[in-house]
Amino acid sequence: MTSDVWLPYRADEIEGLPEGFNYHFWDGDETYPADPANCDFYVVPYLKGSEIAVRPLAAMTKVRAVQTLSAGIDHVQPGLGDLHAGVRLCNAKGVHEASTAELTLALILASLRDIPGFVHGQDKQEWRSGFYPALADKSVLIVGYGSIGAAIEDRLTPFECARVVRVARSARTTERGPVHPLAELPELLPAADVVILSTPLTDDTRGLADAGFLSRMKDGALLVNVARGPVVDTQALLAELESGRLRAALDVTDPEPLPAGHPLWHAPGLLISPHVGGSTSAFAPRAKRLLAAQLTRFAAGEPLHNIALTTG
Repeated sequence: MTSDVWLPYRADEIEGLPEGFNYHFWDGDETYPADPANCDFYVVPYLKGSEIAVRPLAAMTKVRAVQTLSAGIDHVQPGLGDLHAGVRLCNAKGVHEASTAELTLALILASLRDIPGFVHGQDKQEWRSGFYPALADKSVLIVGYGSIGAAIEDRLTPFECARVVRVARSARTTERGPVHPLAELPELLPAADVVILSTPLTDDTRGLADAGFLSRMKDGALLVNVARGPVVDTQALLAELESGRLRAALDVTDPEPLPAGHPLWHAPGLLISPHVGGSTSAFAPRAKRLLAAQLTRFAAGEPLHNIALTTG
């Protein structure tokens, strides 16, 4: 029997898909395109939320691989208990690095140079000249040094930072230098002018940037979150922003989407972008190449790339 593959793109939109599969288009609609029980390879709809992502999983009794189009897998994890053992869950490593790193630099530069203030000044026809902080000569701490963290450092290199310090779950050495373990964060935070969060959301990173974390950051430092909203304790961050001690730039928030009337909207020293780190013109070509490559490997019985976990 031919295997079913569920895609959030129509099959004719993706070059290089292998033959021998029944391809079904499903992007989160209420009605399924086929019986979920016959699905062997499920590609999770992108940016549709956890409820839609996990909706068909309980009925996918023969699925062998689940592929996200996001770097994170936290939105799928609530449904993994419904799957049988041995299902491979793959993320979209290689798809979002360029766009997310690009936005990270944009948020840093916009915050340091007060681009939002210039926009407001333009609206009011005010010439807001003066001296503003530069990224040059700043010490930058990247918390979460996976492929996105490394891509961020790639783009920091031309900006003549005084120092770039890398932190990940465990220590290791890279061509650029050492990666410090999370346990060393308390002693690293006080020296950083810019702290970038690019970690996955896990039990270890949920609430990582809490009151204690933020209190260790130096006066006037900038916190940039391109990870997941719950990595930051929102109330603790609000307290620091309202005191004027820290500044922040957030592509992700907790809660998200940020509701009208939430105090983050008007917090001083805060720049917000609406979780657009990966959703750019660079996304679709990279996502489609990933799917063609993964399904070609799946058809050939070869190991899949980017396996985040296997159910069991």
